[in-house]
Amino acid sequence: MPGRVNKSGSPIGRVKCVVNSCTFWENGDRCRAESIEIQPPNARDTEMTDCATFAPKGGGL
Repeated sequence: MPGRVNKSGSPIGRVKCVVNSCTFWENGDRCRAESIEIQPPNARDTEMTDCATFAPKGGGL
Protein backbone atom coordinates (compact mmCIF):
# COMPACT_ATOMS: atom_id res chain seq x y z
CA MET A 1 0.00 0.00 0.00
CA PRO A 2 1.84 3.14 -1.18
CA GLY A 3 2.04 6.02 1.24
CA ARG A 4 2.42 4.24 4.57
CA VAL A 5 6.21 4.76 4.75
CA ASN A 6 8.04 8.06 4.31
CA LYS A 7 11.22 8.61 2.34
CA SER A 8 14.29 9.04 4.52
CA GLY A 9 17.10 11.55 4.05
CA SER A 10 19.65 8.75 4.03
CA PRO A 11 19.60 5.10 2.94
CA ILE A 12 19.04 2.22 5.37
CA GLY A 13 22.45 0.72 6.15
CA ARG A 14 23.01 -2.96 5.34
CA VAL A 15 19.89 -3.13 3.13
CA LYS A 16 20.41 -3.89 -0.56
CA CYS A 17 17.50 -3.25 -2.91
CA VAL A 18 17.77 -3.75 -6.66
CA VAL A 19 14.14 -2.82 -7.44
CA ASN A 20 14.86 0.37 -9.37
CA SER A 21 11.16 0.89 -10.12
CA CYS A 22 10.50 1.63 -6.40
CA THR A 23 10.24 5.21 -5.19
CA PHE A 24 12.61 4.41 -2.29
CA TRP A 25 15.37 2.98 -4.52
CA GLU A 26 18.60 5.00 -4.81
CA ASN A 27 21.64 4.55 -7.07
CA GLY A 28 23.95 1.91 -5.66
CA ASP A 29 21.00 -0.38 -4.84
CA ARG A 30 20.21 1.43 -1.59
CA CYS A 31 16.81 1.83 0.08
CA ARG A 32 15.72 5.30 1.28
CA ALA A 33 12.54 4.22 3.08
CA GLU A 34 12.36 5.15 6.79
CA SER A 35 11.71 1.46 7.49
CA ILE A 36 10.92 -1.71 5.59
CA GLU A 37 8.15 -4.25 6.06
CA ILE A 38 8.35 -7.77 4.68
CA GLN A 39 5.30 -10.04 4.74
CA PRO A 40 3.58 -12.47 5.36
CA PRO A 41 4.23 -13.60 8.95
CA ASN A 42 4.13 -17.33 8.16
CA ALA A 43 6.28 -17.38 5.01
CA ARG A 44 8.16 -20.64 4.54
CA ASP A 45 10.47 -19.69 1.65
CA THR A 46 11.68 -16.75 -0.43
CA GLU A 47 8.90 -17.09 -3.01
CA MET A 48 6.27 -16.55 -0.31
CA THR A 49 7.73 -13.21 0.87
CA ASP A 50 6.70 -9.74 -0.25
CA CYS A 51 8.21 -6.30 0.39
CA ALA A 52 5.17 -4.41 1.66
CA THR A 53 7.21 -1.18 1.62
CA PHE A 54 7.40 -1.14 -2.19
CA ALA A 55 5.81 1.92 -3.82
CA PRO A 56 6.14 2.45 -7.58
CA LYS A 57 8.03 5.54 -8.72
CA GLY A 58 5.62 8.33 -9.56
CA GLY A 59 3.10 6.95 -7.05
CA GLY A 60 2.52 10.33 -5.42
CA LEU A 61 4.97 10.15 -2.50
